[in-house]
Amino acid sequence: MTDSSALDPEDRKIVTLARSARARNGVPEGAAVRDETGRTYVAGTVALDSLKLSALQTAVAMAVASGATSLEAAAVVTEAETASDADRAAVRDLGGAGTPVLVAGPDGTVRTTVTVG
Repeated sequence: MTDSSALDPEDRKIVTLARSARARNGVPEGAAVRDETGRTYVAGTVALDSLKLSALQTAVAMAVASGATSLEAAAVVTEAETASDADRAAVRDLGGAGTPVLVAGPDGTVRTTVTVG
């Protein structure tokens, strides 16, 4: 576990945003990403009959649709122990192999930080 108070303030911000998205929308996961300019994009799980996206995939898609060309960091709030392969691939596609993904539990405590490489 990572002491959330020891996180960089910008990383703490995306964890908080991800947690808020999960709670507000009542979805299994919330996610947030920060692009190369410091802008943040927040999303929850999308579960439609015709479209299924994890929260992190949705946040990456929102960043791309808004013109982001790279990512500095990503965060996902989930019951899972780590980010899925598909989530890491989406972050890697936009942010590159060294982009960190903070994986936090529903209480906002960061369990682990993984890179997508």
